[in-house]
Amino acid sequence: MFNKVPILIFFFLIFFISFEDLHSKDEYFLTLRNEKVNLRQGPSFDYPVKILYKKKFLPVLIQDSSDNFRKIRDHENNSGWIHISQLSKKKAAIVIEEELILFDKSTIFSNPVALLKEGRLVKISKCKTKWCKVKTGKYNGWVSKNGLWGLL
Repeated sequence: MFNKVPILIFFFLIFFISFEDLHSKDEYFLTLRNEKVNLRQGPSFDYPVKILYKKKFLPVLIQDSSDNFRKIRDHENNSGWIHISQLSKKKAAIVIEEELILFDKSTIFSNPVALLKEGRLVKISKCKTKWCKVKTGKYNGWVSKNGLWGLL
């Protein structure tokens, strides 16, 4: 007769590793729909406001949901709850490198268009494997995905 404890430990570990992988796949990005959006401490209008965002299209990582509220994390690791009416599916990202070159084509051998500083918001029109076509202010072009926060 063999010991059942190692088998139970094995299945226990497999279950929790699988559950953790599934949970991380549930995360996705949305953007703020309006110029002013409240980040609350909990998933209800009864909870106090932690932060007032003042940047339309700011990307946020959706981590959880409760009724009509979504738990989010921003690029500065602030987290809290936002009502779904304040979120949009439009794609945008934040430059996270100190400086990121905007090129006219999706290659480093093309002409540079602008130098984007850390914290700059860019709207995304499409992405390839390593590059995204973006618009920011009066500039359009391609940037490396590695320099952006707001994409999975």
